[in-house]
Amino acid sequence: MTASPLTPPIAAKHPHNFTHHGITVEDPYNWLKDPGYPTVNDPDVLAYLEAENAWFEAQMAPVAALKDKLYDELKGRVQQDDASVPVPNGAFEYWWQFKPGDQYRTWMRRPKAGGAEQLVLSEPELASGHDYFRLGAQSISPDGRLVAYATDTDGSERFTVRIRDIASGADLETVTTVSVGAIVWTADSKAIVWTEVNEQWRRIKARLHVLGQTGEDRVLYEETEDKGFGVSVAKSQDGQWLIITTSDHVSSEVRLVPASDPAAPPLLVRPRQAGVRYDVDVRGDRLFIRSNDTHVNFRIATASIAAPGAWTTLIAGNTQDYITGIAAFASYLAIEGRRDGLDRIVLRRDDGSETVIPFTEAAYTASIGSNLEPDAPLLRLNYASMVTPATVYDYDVAAGTLITRKMQQVPSGYDASQYESQRIWVTARDGVKVPVAIVYRKGFQPDGTGKLHLYAYGAYGIAMTPGFSANRLSLLDRGMAFAIAQIRGGDDLGYQWYLDGKLAKRSNTFNDFVDVARGLVAAGWAAPGMISASGGSAGGELMGAVINQAPDLFRAVVAHVPFVDVLNTMLDESLPLTPGEWPEWGNPITSKADFELIRSYSPYDQVRPQAYPPLMVTAGLNDPRVTYWEPAKWVAKLRDCKTDDNILVFKTNMGAGHGGKSGRFAALEELAEEYAFILTQFGLGPDHTDAAAG
Repeated sequence: MTASPLTPPIAAKHPHNFTHHGITVEDPYNWLKDPGYPTVNDPDVLAYLEAENAWFEAQMAPVAALKDKLYDELKGRVQQDDASVPVPNGAFEYWWQFKPGDQYRTWMRRPKAGGAEQLVLSEPELASGHDYFRLGAQSISPDGRLVAYATDTDGSERFTVRIRDIASGADLETVTTVSVGAIVWTADSKAIVWTEVNEQWRRIKARLHVLGQTGEDRVLYEETEDKGFGVSVAKSQDGQWLIITTSDHVSSEVRLVPASDPAAPPLLVRPRQAGVRYDVDVRGDRLFIRSNDTHVNFRIATASIAAPGAWTTLIAGNTQDYITGIAAFASYLAIEGRRDGLDRIVLRRDDGSETVIPFTEAAYTASIGSNLEPDAPLLRLNYASMVTPATVYDYDVAAGTLITRKMQQVPSGYDASQYESQRIWVTARDGVKVPVAIVYRKGFQPDGTGKLHLYAYGAYGIAMTPGFSANRLSLLDRGMAFAIAQIRGGDDLGYQWYLDGKLAKRSNTFNDFVDVARGLVAAGWAAPGMISASGGSAGGELMGAVINQAPDLFRAVVAHVPFVDVLNTMLDESLPLTPGEWPEWGNPITSKADFELIRSYSPYDQVRPQAYPPLMVTAGLNDPRVTYWEPAKWVAKLRDCKTDDNILVFKTNMGAGHGGKSGRFAALEELAEEYAFILTQFGLGPDHTDAAAG
């Protein structure tokens, strides 16, 4: 390997191959996987990553002025003294706030009946002395005296759970250093339930910790049947039940434990069935179940605590309405879903009457917000569109009216009337119509001369809804349009939309993105070759696949923590997520067909001699989701194979994980780098402002 400020690092090739199903695959960059992972201390590996980081800095130095200008813009849109709308919970109402200059939130409360504000948690204090910090779960005890909270200080997503006395601000005990996910309290405020991860970062156990106890915490449930399943914990809306769920991406199984008697044997709602997902909420002795057992778009059923597996349909599944979530409040059932890809919230009363909460924009995102009490006469909602900043509403259930509690402020200025949004449909190569949400500054003309940024994800049934981003204005105000492609693999148009982009149909996801890009060019939204694109994680896999398929379409591509070494990862069942990922991608260990399919699209395996667009790639050394060597190997192979002179830069965050740097301003620095990279490829420097922006 050689490196200097004048030349990019060239990774060595070490002979390595493997054979499955009679097929031998050469992998000369396998050495970049440190055999001691999750500890990474191989000197050759570290030297290569540091050389790439040095090359990144050298190549980005000429755009420093643009990056600095962008960072100032991005930071100028951040409300320094921001605060959330208080949420009632018991005797108090709770909120978070940012103090000017702080990277992290401070969590506060005050008595509902009036009284002084009280500090619950100070993230700036907890983050002090750490290069990386993330506050995970936090949970207030039912008596309001204690807070259980989880912190991660290296990006590995192995959280330390502590119990703090709110009045004194003193930590009473450290519960564990290997937790992930939610924390729930028992009814008497004397114990918490938390989820343990093992060395392979698999969520295998739900444990009960009694405050003050020594020795090992009691196991309430351990997943032993399927190593692809992970355990999670929650509490019912009425607060009376602990909900223990074990699941993979396509199947689930739920157990209930009385919050007043955590030692009671867990009550199994219904045994797991391959391909059937269900989740449960409880009101009194009645269960409300959302499941796809009888319809791909899910139904809602009810059952009794006495016979939890005897389900009676309350709302049948149908092709028009996709049901995505339920909350069983005391006086009504709140139902989240989508119709034709647009979010929908319905309130159903016990007499069967329903109210659809009205939203009027052509494309938007809406969801049920934080509602911590058994009933919600004022239902907290979150709303945004591509031109409407994030808005917090309370919906007055009795009056049927929306009350605006907060709208996101943009301190440097934002005039929504100067921006427009459209929702269009692009026909993919197999005839399926794909929805695309586009936002642009007024004056942008789809006349075939423009510039466009295209974003998508396309995996795990995660929808890319058309929300607001103040950051995006830095592109729009420079004359670009921004589009979100709601491609198959997400569940934007229903659960079948997800199924049509996974396993044997995975190529639909990549084809949809390429076809949307071509369709937008044909419709005049961008000139040929004037589209930039970005995606992260599975969206980074998307970026790798589409530049293998159609590199000429893109002016610049950014791939964050990209899942690009798909075949190798799915063959290595010792890795944190692999067994749980087989229902999503296939199992190449047992299936030759899966092996050949994954190899046919895996971005790393499909790199070949051809011209590639300018590329920015990122990784996190401590990332447990997409291990650092996936993008490292991909970049090494690209450098060896690509036939162009276009820029290729690769940065590894040496002290962070899947989400990059922590802190609201540190994260903006990385976004400014990304935008500077993209804009430079379009020839837009620090002094460029679109004429339409004035």
